[in-house]
Amino acid sequence: MLFRRLSLVCLTRCVALLGGCLAGLGNPSPALAQADSLQSIARRFARYSQQTPAEKLFLHLDRPSYVAGENMWFKVYAVEGSSHRPLPVSSVAYVEVLDPAQKPVLQAKVALKQASGSGSFVLPTTLASGRYTVRAYTSWMRNFSPELYFHTSVAIVNTRAPLGVAARPAAAAYDLQLFPEGGYLVQGVPSKVGFKLTNGAGQGVAAEGTVLDQSGNTVASFRTLRFGLGSFSFTPAQAGQAYRVVAELANQQTVTASLPPAREEGYVMRLVDGGAGVSQLRLVVQTRGAALENERVFLLGHAGQKVALATAGELFEGRTVFTVDKQQLAAGISHFTLFNSRRQPVCERLYFRPPAAGLQLTARADKQQYSAREKVTLQLASDQTTARLSVAVYQVDSLSAAGGPDMAGYLWLTSDLKGAVENPGYYLNASPEAAEAVDNLMLTQGWSRFQWKDVLSNNSGQLPYLPELNGPLVRGRVVHRFTGATASNIPAYLSSPSRHIQLYTAVSKPDGSLQFEVPDLYGRRQLIAQTNTRRDSMYRIELFDAFAPRPAGSSALSLAVPESWAVGLRRRAVQAEVQQRYYGSRPVMYTAPATDSIAFYGQPSEKYRLDDYTRFKVMEEVMREYVPGVLVRIRKDGFHFLVPDNNSNTVSENPLVLLDGMPVFDVNRIMAFDPLKVQKLDVVKSRYLLGPLISDGIVSYTTYKGDLAGFPLDAHALLQEYEGLQGQREFYAPRYDAPRQQQSHLPDFRNLLYWNPNAPAGAPLTFYTSDQVGTYRVVVQGLAGTGQAGSASFTFDVKAPL
Repeated sequence: MLFRRLSLVCLTRCVALLGGCLAGLGNPSPALAQADSLQSIARRFARYSQQTPAEKLFLHLDRPSYVAGENMWFKVYAVEGSSHRPLPVSSVAYVEVLDPAQKPVLQAKVALKQASGSGSFVLPTTLASGRYTVRAYTSWMRNFSPELYFHTSVAIVNTRAPLGVAARPAAAAYDLQLFPEGGYLVQGVPSKVGFKLTNGAGQGVAAEGTVLDQSGNTVASFRTLRFGLGSFSFTPAQAGQAYRVVAELANQQTVTASLPPAREEGYVMRLVDGGAGVSQLRLVVQTRGAALENERVFLLGHAGQKVALATAGELFEGRTVFTVDKQQLAAGISHFTLFNSRRQPVCERLYFRPPAAGLQLTARADKQQYSAREKVTLQLASDQTTARLSVAVYQVDSLSAAGGPDMAGYLWLTSDLKGAVENPGYYLNASPEAAEAVDNLMLTQGWSRFQWKDVLSNNSGQLPYLPELNGPLVRGRVVHRFTGATASNIPAYLSSPSRHIQLYTAVSKPDGSLQFEVPDLYGRRQLIAQTNTRRDSMYRIELFDAFAPRPAGSSALSLAVPESWAVGLRRRAVQAEVQQRYYGSRPVMYTAPATDSIAFYGQPSEKYRLDDYTRFKVMEEVMREYVPGVLVRIRKDGFHFLVPDNNSNTVSENPLVLLDGMPVFDVNRIMAFDPLKVQKLDVVKSRYLLGPLISDGIVSYTTYKGDLAGFPLDAHALLQEYEGLQGQREFYAPRYDAPRQQQSHLPDFRNLLYWNPNAPAGAPLTFYTSDQVGTYRVVVQGLAGTGQAGSASFTFDVKAPL
């Protein structure tokens, strides 16, 4: 429902903005076709935006680097795509750790409550050293490009394998990419070309270089500004001519790349920003080609899928200029798309307007320097009372020196751009150099939340992945047992045998697909999926993987670990093993939250504890002797149950029979079951609405352990392992507030001193240092209810005693 409200608000704003823009186009009478095309584009975009609202996730990880065997802790923030306000729609976040080959090595479903959640991973000691990717997404986000999932890179070192210095990257490890402004080059039309130069670790590299024509003549020169990014102006002399770009690094190595060949005809769009003191942008459109010189073109500008600008212009001798008031543009990334007279997108350009001041966070410790095992008092403060905070305190070493992503930079930039963004927080600075650097970033990155062909053709359709409002959705399909063809309108049942009786139902759609909502399943479970074999014995059920497909290709990021860090890293590994095995004197385990123990059907009409009666060895005797609420009949095909409903004076035949929550459609099989394995029996004597299905009463058996007690599954049933929602693992750190603890000889090599995913602002936080001397970093991430995000960070030292 909240998604629908957000969509309606988005549509209302789009229509209002569009109406204002159209009103400023002048008298529409001479240009009805122009106005109609413009309105059509904007209407289609508004409709598409209404149907596909955006959702984003941000993960605060406790550290940017780990040793195999350590715990990885994280906090999940879910926000609306444009305003970045907390979005309490999705109830599940899918979090994965991908190895350098992009294969998932750890996966978890994390429960979200009021737009946030927290979880952890124990990193296996078998992981190889390398740079891994942590990604996170919701079910709704799977409808869009995987590049829009949350991604961040972490270093993991396995101390059980030899450590060594990686070889110096060869020239082939550098990557030089070129991006003509607007999309492509056109012969004889001045253009701006952005470029991006990175090393094998994906980090920007400083360089200077030249652009050479086929004869080796220099036609342009350039140098990087920040993070390996830059731009240069260039006019291609001839279509199809090869131009070579040569970049020279500080180590005298050169990297070359070829410019894309220029076209004979086409459009070029250049964005001209006069700087902070100028209130307007100019978008200059130039064309080449006789058919294009006097064409009508349309410009649509939007930020976060909300229309900010819709206007039209007429080319005169192949040129026109659009003027845009910066105040019309929302904070963040604005996307300008140029359409020709046939409503085809021909050029695109991004522009970034820095946001106003974000969430103001302050964090300080009571001292700047501490000794080993000394108490630290941390004070957090925020200018927003609704802010949610998370805080981590970890030791700074060579792997973690750069730190992790900050929330504001991620939400404003990385989450809306294609590819990695190095140090996104830098671009939020209000300085002339940062403004130039962010323009280079806009030139070299793409925005991929949708494709224009889908917008203009109204091709949003029925999106395959719905928001998970109340818990995970288990997806699958019904197929014919022999032909494999999908089958529609087939009732299906999903159960997970336990003493907590739960049953989930669905009916297959025309394409055979199924969706079961399973809100209360935590930890590793056994799922049983089946159809009613008394009616639909020719079908079987297939269940799909709950996680998104693995990305294609490899992350190709290198990791260099100096041998000099071996001693410290091995200490971390020893401490990780101790903490993994013991929490005080107990193993550190995930714990599931308390759930309602009442069966899904509530209080039954009749309840029987079989141990309160004479125990019989035959189920038929049990049912006939002391279960008057169920009548047993024998016919040609065997046993049948009848349930009399005293309220309606009717008798229901063939009620739903359950064993530990699993449907048993053949009563003969339950009557052959050993009654001494059954602890209790519930009877529901009225018709029961179970999702899309109706049962004529319920007869529910429960074994002592809720594990079916050896009852054989139906041959057509599907038994499948399922990992439910992740339980909570409590963060543990020793306290040294007593002399006996201070003098303990048990070594404390903790690298992570403190982790709190729900830190309060204003109240003091306390923890103790470990035996590890060095510099420690405190990182606080926060999000206010208004959508303002912020972070704070500082360091303190732990010194050895004199």
